[in-house]
Amino acid sequence: MHPSDALSRDSIAQMETHLERAVDALTRLQRSDGHWRGELEGDSILQSEYLLMKWILAQESAPLADGSSADLLQRMVAYLRSQQRGDGSWGAYPDAPMDLSATVKAYFCLKLFGDAPSDPHMQRACARIRQAGGAESCNSFTNFYLAALGQISWDAVPCIPPEIIDLPKWCFFHLEKVSAWSRTMILPLAIVSMRRPTRVLPSALCIDELFVDHVARHRMKATRRIKGAWGARFLKVDRLLKWAHRFGPFAWRQGSVNRAFAWMHARAGQDGAAATDGLGAIFPPMVYWQIVLHAMGYARSDPLVVRAERDLDALIVRVGVGPEAPLRVQPCFSPVWDTGIALSALADCGFDATDEVVQRASAWLRSKECMHRGDWASNLHADGHPSGWCFEYNNAFYPDCDDTAMVAMSLYRTGDLHAKAASSRGVAWLLKMQNDDGGWAAFDRTEHRPILECVPFADHNAMQDPSCPDITGRVLECFAWHGMHGEHASVRDAIAYITAHQQVDGSFFGRWGVHYLYGTWQAVIGPLRCGVSASEPWVQRAGAWVKSVQKSDGSFGESCAAYDNASRKGQGVSTASQTAWGAMLLLEVFGKDDLDARRAIDWLCRTQLDDASAMDPITNPDSDASGSWSEAAFTGTGFPRVFYLRYHLYRLYFPIMAIGRFLSAHGAGISGKRLKDRGVRAALFG
Repeated sequence: MHPSDALSRDSIAQMETHLERAVDALTRLQRSDGHWRGELEGDSILQSEYLLMKWILAQESAPLADGSSADLLQRMVAYLRSQQRGDGSWGAYPDAPMDLSATVKAYFCLKLFGDAPSDPHMQRACARIRQAGGAESCNSFTNFYLAALGQISWDAVPCIPPEIIDLPKWCFFHLEKVSAWSRTMILPLAIVSMRRPTRVLPSALCIDELFVDHVARHRMKATRRIKGAWGARFLKVDRLLKWAHRFGPFAWRQGSVNRAFAWMHARAGQDGAAATDGLGAIFPPMVYWQIVLHAMGYARSDPLVVRAERDLDALIVRVGVGPEAPLRVQPCFSPVWDTGIALSALADCGFDATDEVVQRASAWLRSKECMHRGDWASNLHADGHPSGWCFEYNNAFYPDCDDTAMVAMSLYRTGDLHAKAASSRGVAWLLKMQNDDGGWAAFDRTEHRPILECVPFADHNAMQDPSCPDITGRVLECFAWHGMHGEHASVRDAIAYITAHQQVDGSFFGRWGVHYLYGTWQAVIGPLRCGVSASEPWVQRAGAWVKSVQKSDGSFGESCAAYDNASRKGQGVSTASQTAWGAMLLLEVFGKDDLDARRAIDWLCRTQLDDASAMDPITNPDSDASGSWSEAAFTGTGFPRVFYLRYHLYRLYFPIMAIGRFLSAHGAGISGKRLKDRGVRAALFG
C-alpha cells in the first residue's frame, strides 16, 4: 500500500491483521496472576559492580544466597566480557562513546576473575583507559569500589558525613531536598565512607597499570561537575571532613550513624504495609546496603544480610538458553510500569472490563496500590491520603507520579467501578504532588535546586528530581480521562509549565525516555487531551519538529547521544517504540488523515516479526515472538548522560498503542469476531 492512497478497506484489514498478531503476542506474555514484566536491561556497570561487591564482601568463591555455586559468577563475567567493544572499551549503550568508569570497573572485574593483563582484549582496554586519562579520572561512585578494594586512598573518595541525617529541615542540603534515589544512595555511602572497609588484594590482582599519575590516584579532584565557586566550596568542606576523620570516631558521630542505619533498615527488605524488595528496590542502594552491613560487622547468616542478598540476586537473569547461558543483572524490576502501559495499549484496541485479560491485569494493579506514607509525605503543603503506584513489585516508600498517572488512567479506562475508585484515589494523590512551578517530578513534591548538582558525589547527574515536561504531560493525559480540563487550576498551571519549557525548535526535553521524541510525544498529548487546540502555534511547532526528523521510510529513531549533543536530536537507528511515539504525536496533532502518521504506521506493519523472521537469530536476536518487533537500541533513560535503559516490552506495547489509536480514529480495529476466543468486544473504545 502506498501512503498517498486513500486508506482503503483492504489497507485497514491488513492493519487489523498486524494489530491482531501484536495483541496476541502481548496477551501470551501476561503472567498467570495478571501482570506483565519484560526484562529491564542496563549497561555493563550492573555486572561489574555486582562482581566487585562480591570481592569487597570476600564472597567471590562462596555460594550465592540461594545456595547456587559460585561458578555462576563466571557466567556473569562471561557476559561482561562479551559487552566489550572492538576498541577495548565499554559504554553506556550500544555504539556509545567510551565510558571511562565503566571500562575501569569491567577491566578490574575481568582481572580479578582470571583474565591476564597480557590478553589482547585486556591490553586494548588498558590502552583506552590510559589514553582517557587513567583510572584516577573515574567518577566518585567508581572510586568507592576502588577504595574498598585498596586501589586508591579513601582520601580520593567524596566524604559524605552521616550527620546529613540530622540536618534541620530548613537547611538547603536536607535529605528530603535531594532526589529519592539519591537519598537511598547517599546514606549507605555515608556510613561506608566513614567506616572505610578495605580489602587488601595481592599485588597480582591490583590495577596499577591503569593509572597514569600514581600521586593523583590518591587525591580528591575537581571534576567537570564540581568546578566553579560552589564546587570549590564543596571541595573545601570535603577536605575539612577528611581532616576531622583523622582524629578517629567520636561518640557523637555514632548517634548519627545509628539514625542513618535505622533509616535504611526501615526501607530495606520490609513486608506488610511497608513492603519493599530491597533498599529503594533499585540496584545501587541494594549493593551499598550489603556493603554497609559488612562494614558494621553483620554476619552473612544474619536475617538482614540474608534478605539483602535474596532481594539483589533476584535481579539476575539468564541471557539465552541452556544451563551455561551467560548472566546479567537488571537495575530493578518494572512490573507495574509494564502492566500499566500494556493495559493502556489494550484499551486503545477496545479491550475493557468484560475481557478476562483486562480483569486479571486490573486486579493485579489494584493489589499494588501503595497505601503507606512514604518519604513523599514530608514535602506536601497539605496532608495527602496515601495512594499511588511504584515502578517495581514492592517499594511502598516510593510510589511515583509517572507510574501513578499511567496506572490511574489505565484502570479508569477499564470501566470497572472498583478500578475507577482506585484510579480516583491516585488522581487525588497526584493533585497533592504538583510542584509550585505547575509541573510534576518523579517521586517528590519539590523544586529545582541546581546547586545540589555541584556536590562532589553528584556524578550520577540526578542529585535532584525537579519537574519535567514528560511526566507533566502524562499526568495531564490521566487527568483528561478523569474529566479535568483547561478550566481546572492544576491543569491550567501544568499547561503553562509545559509551554514554558518548549525548546526553540518546538521539541521537548525527555527526562525518562530517549529523548526529544519521547519528551515531545508526552508533553504535547496531555494538553491536547485537556482541551488545548491542536492549531495553537506551540503545538504546531512541536508537530513540525517531529515531522522534520521523520525518516524517508516513515520511521523514527533517536540515539541516547542526543543528551550529550543536541545536534543529534531525532537522529538514530529506527526503532519500533520511537516510531510509535512519533506516529501517536502526528495523529494527535494533525489528525487521522495525516500522511506522515500513516507512513509511520505502515513502517510498523512492514517491520513486524512474522513467523519466518521470528525464527531468524540475526533478525530477531532476542527471540521475540511472531507479532512483536525487534529492537536493540536503548530507548529508556535512567540518568541522562550517565545511565540508559532498554525496556524489552517497549517494542511491543507501544506499537500496539499506536496502531490501535490509528485504526480507532478510522472507525476500525480488532473485531470481536476475530478474537472471540479471547473475549474482545466488537465495539471499539471511542
